Amino acid sequence: AGAQTLTGTAVQTDYGPVQVRITVNGGKITNAETVQQPSGGRSTQISADAIPKLNQAAVAAGSAEIDAVSGATYTSAGYKESLQAALDQAGKAQDSGAQVLTGTTVQTDYGPVQVRITVSGGKITNAEAIQAPSGGRSTQITGDSVPKLNQAAVAAGSAEIDAVSGATYTSAGYKESLQA
Repeated sequence: AGAQTLTGTAVQTDYGPVQVRITVNGGKITNAETVQQPSGGRSTQISADAIPKLNQAAVAAGSAEIDAVSGATYTSAGYKESLQAALDQAGKAQDSGAQVLTGTTVQTDYGPVQVRITVSGGKITNAEAIQAPSGGRSTQITGDSVPKLNQAAVAAGSAEIDAVSGATYTSAGYKESLQA
């Protein structure tokens, strides 16, 4: 599949147009940059401060759900709108609807872990473990940790999620299968 480069629409703000270009690889935003941004006078300085922060936030969030940069409200709003337009294209390019993807089975010291995700519009909309450690104490740990890991995967939109305390092996296996 490789990386896709997608350019959002140019969004007109009170200070000039903002247009975002993203690189998506493996369902994740790997790079974000602006093709157009407000410039001239004070706008040049505001853009220089805000745009790198917005680019970083887009990659970290993996979606357009990012916070506005303080003091750059218009630029931030335009950025988010253009970013969403680019992400919408990613969804269309991959598949018009949702894609269900299953990760590899990862063997842990307590048994296999395998994750299945649903991706729609370039975002993880659902995550579930179709295999997880069970039997004795493992059943309880899995029952406690897997819902938290599923929730974290959807919230993060990537495999960059924290391990659940007390479920180190399950968490590690989950992250590895999710990444796959």
